[in-house]
Amino acid sequence: MLAIFLKTLPFFALIGLGYWAGRTRFFTTEATAYLTKFVFYFALSAMLFHFSANLSLAEVWDSRLVAAYLWGTAFVYGIASLVGFLRDLDVANNAMEAQCAVIGNTGFLGVPMLTLLLGPEAIGPIVLVLAVDLIVFSSLIVILITGSRDGQMSLRVLRTIGLGLLKNPMIVAMTLGFVWSGLRIPIPTPMNDFLVILGGAATPGALFAIGASLASKSAEKMQVAGWLTFCKLILHPAFVAMAALWFFKVDPYKAGVIIAAAALPVAGNVYMLAQHYNVGPARVSAAILVSTLLSIFTVSVIIAWVTAL
Repeated sequence: MLAIFLKTLPFFALIGLGYWAGRTRFFTTEATAYLTKFVFYFALSAMLFHFSANLSLAEVWDSRLVAAYLWGTAFVYGIASLVGFLRDLDVANNAMEAQCAVIGNTGFLGVPMLTLLLGPEAIGPIVLVLAVDLIVFSSLIVILITGSRDGQMSLRVLRTIGLGLLKNPMIVAMTLGFVWSGLRIPIPTPMNDFLVILGGAATPGALFAIGASLASKSAEKMQVAGWLTFCKLILHPAFVAMAALWFFKVDPYKAGVIIAAAALPVAGNVYMLAQHYNVGPARVSAAILVSTLLSIFTVSVIIAWVTAL
């Protein structure tokens, strides 16, 4: 356990360094936004393309894994939604809280950290987790919020979802990588070196950006933040574990990867959605801050457990 904690500590230390830079204004909000944009559109995309281009979709795809992650995530989504309903939340706020309960920081934290801690073979399951999060649940929240405001589904909602998926650099990078792999095109050495160098900036850049962005987050709505943090750090990995290990009998190594991914703190892009739709930004901000702080300990416990499977 201590050995795993010491291995995860440098990742969270980078987040802490970014937080210090943001709090002291050494890194302004504008600087953080540009760093995040660089990581999101360039460094992380290069990393994901490089990984995907060296894999085949047939090697990565695992129906049981997808079903297990989708089942476990949907179950926690349902629990968070039920609790929100009992608290008389409207559809939009309920959807935003449910999103906090299940969408982890897989892109910025999970990809760099889990591939280093669990091995390069982890990238396949992580890509599938990312795909489910981005395609299923990121689409679902747009449908729920927009549909509740318009009173009905429309072509405009579907167009918004489609454009959002097409403009997401992580989806584009993974898709292009699998296409490249499917065509069996060798990656030229200069291109490979370029992707390795650029992708190498993803890990420190993403972690620093997470910390710097946390500096602007508030700790309001602590009771709600505590509940959403419990859902994300405890319930989500627990239900994904039950689904993967008991119901769908996923390979233990792959099951461990998606359980660890489910244990990650609330993703920063949920706050971007909350700001964009003006739905509960304060509670989302607090959930991201609290879940990230507590995940320093909970993620270590989960990773220590899954590596023993």
